[in-house]
Amino acid sequence: MQMISFAFFGLVLAVFLLLRLVDAFVKDEHRSILAANGILLAASYAFMFYADWRFAAALAAMTIAAWGFAKRKDTCKYGIIFSVAVLAVFKYTNFFLDSFARLFGYRFDLLHIILPLGISFYAFSAISYLADVSRKKIEPASLLHVALYLSFFPKLLSGPIQSSGDFFGQVGKKRTVGWASFAPGIQIFVFGLFKKMVLADHLMAFVDQVYGTPLAFGSLTVFMAAVAYSLQIYFDFSGYSDMAIGVAKVLGFDLPRNFNLPYLAHNVTEFWKRWHITLSTWLHTYLYIPLGGNRKGTARTYINLLLTMLIGGIWHGANWTYVLWGLLHGAALAAHKMWMALTHSSEKKHSAFLNILSVCLTFLFTTFCWIFFRADSISQAFLIIGRILSFERGLEQPYFWLFAALIVLAFANILAYRKSPKGAGPGLDRKTNVSSVEGYYPFVDLTTFWGLVVFFVFCGMLLCLAYTDGSPFIYGSY
Repeated sequence: MQMISFAFFGLVLAVFLLLRLVDAFVKDEHRSILAANGILLAASYAFMFYADWRFAAALAAMTIAAWGFAKRKDTCKYGIIFSVAVLAVFKYTNFFLDSFARLFGYRFDLLHIILPLGISFYAFSAISYLADVSRKKIEPASLLHVALYLSFFPKLLSGPIQSSGDFFGQVGKKRTVGWASFAPGIQIFVFGLFKKMVLADHLMAFVDQVYGTPLAFGSLTVFMAAVAYSLQIYFDFSGYSDMAIGVAKVLGFDLPRNFNLPYLAHNVTEFWKRWHITLSTWLHTYLYIPLGGNRKGTARTYINLLLTMLIGGIWHGANWTYVLWGLLHGAALAAHKMWMALTHSSEKKHSAFLNILSVCLTFLFTTFCWIFFRADSISQAFLIIGRILSFERGLEQPYFWLFAALIVLAFANILAYRKSPKGAGPGLDRKTNVSSVEGYYPFVDLTTFWGLVVFFVFCGMLLCLAYTDGSPFIYGSY
């Protein structure tokens, strides 16, 4: 069941109406919470059964295992090993066996192993839950709460990866579902839909054409396609995140923000505090810190960064292109940390020119890395890079939607800064030391006539401009 489908919209509407009925007729708070959570769990498994009953069975097995291991805190580590093993078997068996066979010159026939939808995300959620119980950050939860945490359908396929403590804090209390949750939620959803169907999918048409036959195009057009993919994956994934956050909001839940103006980052370290925030937080909390973080010397810190991003790369997909993508980011993080230590740059204030230059260089590096992420193979990635650097002539295509997307992104970033909490600029997040903004959404008041006019005009524009031959979400296949 795709998020952009009548089946999904029908499911959300049915759940919303059922939750409203519970609010209206179940007056006992405990029973109301239990009924609401039961409805959401049933809907989440209906969502998974719609795709394949085997996917639902794999999710149920992971859930029961996580719940069972967490009940006895001393066995949490075995639960973590089990979760990692299940993810490895389903997602990486063919990749590792094929790579091993190729190493020794053998031909390997791929095994017919299903890849359950969302397993990368709910496996990481299970690991974080078990780790938090083991560290005594939270107490073991009931089977209902654990099952809903792993299966909550708005975030099941592509996140955000919500912490167990945050989710259990919401699932254990009465949530109000009504106009107050629907009005902001539907607006967040529609803005995400605009990012996906109007911007990302139009960019996809250009990117697929150029990446399919790079030698037919001139160097400048191939470079533009690489930039277009940087925008495509941002609008695609942030669009999905917005849609998931919006649907959850409609149903009474608050999911964490996943993006914070990532292409305005001044360096790769800041980029990972702005891009896929819930994943980078997960990797830092449950991988980098347990490996030793920066507590075991300089050399070990660099190794830990490389290992963390290597695993982050493999998590994205079973292909050597993702391995290299992760290693590039790990090396860049280590190089930036080394540079900061040598120059004491954190203590210096830089000019506006240097700030702009650092943003541009970071974006170019990120775009370079995205080439490996998008390419089908490492050889194709180097073919793309070689074509860009060859300055050869070929077909030139000044693609309109690339410039349109750049204008939208620039306007959205400016608007986000103007809409920041204090009105005069973004605040500073003490945990990440990164400027924080409220988002792109200047919510209109849907109780007013003109508010409804603006909203429905935007919806009409979305329908007119949408690219109807679009692809599934980029992260939705992992």
